[in-house]
Amino acid sequence: MNKIIKIALGAAILLSFGSTVASADSAKGMKLYKKKLKGVCKVSGAVMAAKHSQDEWEEINEANNLESEIQTLCPGTGDIKDKLLTHYYDFFYEFASDSGNVPSC
Repeated sequence: MNKIIKIALGAAILLSFGSTVASADSAKGMKLYKKKLKGVCKVSGAVMAAKHSQDEWEEINEANNLESEIQTLCPGTGDIKDKLLTHYYDFFYEFASDSGNVPSC
């Protein structure tokens, strides 16, 4: 009985880690923008996110053109890791021109 409980508890812990790692976060995207892109882009996160509306950011993301759009708006960024793009997208979407939200960076 103890063995079954340990296996079930271990599986529950593994599933909880998997669900938190897979989710993107606009706060993490803001932090990444400040750290990796702000110096290169020379504009604040508010200005960068406001380049498009939420619908436009969504279309760009669904077409898998987010990296190329970032490079167009901010030349010199180089390659951006795919795992970071989801966080950047959440940040840009959350603070888009029509969202009414203003980031602190």
